[in-house]
Amino acid sequence: MKPIRVLSLSLIILTLIACQETVNSGKDDSDKRNSLLQTIEIFNTAFSKGDLATLDSLTTENYIHTNGNSKAIGKSKWFKYLEKRTAQIQSGNLKVISYTFDEQHVEIYQNNAIVTGKISVVTQDSVLLKENQYRITNLWANVSGVWKRAAFHDGKIK
Repeated sequence: MKPIRVLSLSLIILTLIACQETVNSGKDDSDKRNSLLQTIEIFNTAFSKGDLATLDSLTTENYIHTNGNSKAIGKSKWFKYLEKRTAQIQSGNLKVISYTFDEQHVEIYQNNAIVTGKISVVTQDSVLLKENQYRITNLWANVSGVWKRAAFHDGKIK
């Protein structure tokens, strides 16, 4: 074979290999996205019900939580808040009427993902019915095949 033909054939083979990796990457991202969205649904259901065991299993050990009105806290401080909230839910002093996650946008980066969207929540305590909406950004990490929330930030929509 002439050197030009060998070079052309080599370029065609490399292009086909690159295309195959791109096709597989797209399928992998689709599978990752679907798995992540299922995990987010499980996470949000657990949060609305005060299911601490599930929340613990779906957050990283070095989890960072930031609300629009406070500085960032770690997992242990966030769980202290969750324990109080769960006690209120279990006693009936706090009812989560609805908790929805809309306007989801997911960007996959290998074994990490950035998720943005809008949370709408309606709660009832002993005094008030409260309706709130938040813009959120989450960082999710795929740890040994399990999606875990690694970071959270929200800002209240006025």
